[in-house]
Amino acid sequence: MASEGWPFVVPLLGGGLLLWIAGFTVASVSLMLLAGGVALFFRDPERFPPPVAGAILAPADGRVVRIGPPVDGRVGTEVSIFLSLFDVHINRAPYAGRIEEVLPSPGTFQVAWKEEASRQNAQTLIRIKGGSLDIFVRQVAGILARQIVTWVRPGQEVQAGERIGMIRFGSRVDLLLPEGVHPGVQIGDRVRGGESVIGVVS
Repeated sequence: MASEGWPFVVPLLGGGLLLWIAGFTVASVSLMLLAGGVALFFRDPERFPPPVAGAILAPADGRVVRIGPPVDGRVGTEVSIFLSLFDVHINRAPYAGRIEEVLPSPGTFQVAWKEEASRQNAQTLIRIKGGSLDIFVRQVAGILARQIVTWVRPGQEVQAGERIGMIRFGSRVDLLLPEGVHPGVQIGDRVRGGESVIGVVS
């Protein structure tokens, strides 16, 4: 489980234990079940990038909801992934390289599956320099996901599939593929962060 989950899970477990001792069995079990659900949300499984030369990997688990031009006017193709409450919410580096920028921006908290979320919601843009390529990952908050956590900083080197952050309780992650790299997924496809190949650099 990701360390960010403990401040949520521990109070629920403690409250459930106290209620159990006090004899409030139903309420105790309810809190224990809620603690289990929260722990499931914060799960952090190991992932193993495939041995594909030049692969650009999915930065998050979830369902592809948009493929098209970048919403911020950059060149390339943007692939948007919606993360439900039931998906793993750890975000991962899609490509090996150097973190060049980490740019948080304030915004609204619309439902994350809408295209407008990538333009208007609170977000953090991460630029990774891999050789001559610039690859962007945009962490987008949703209507429930009010906190974006980014673990990387400018100047840091990352490997493909390495953990770079998470978004709490439902969100959206956009991946900007460089110009000339064609997405190998379609809208509606489910992907796994750090393992699913979104595009290949030729």
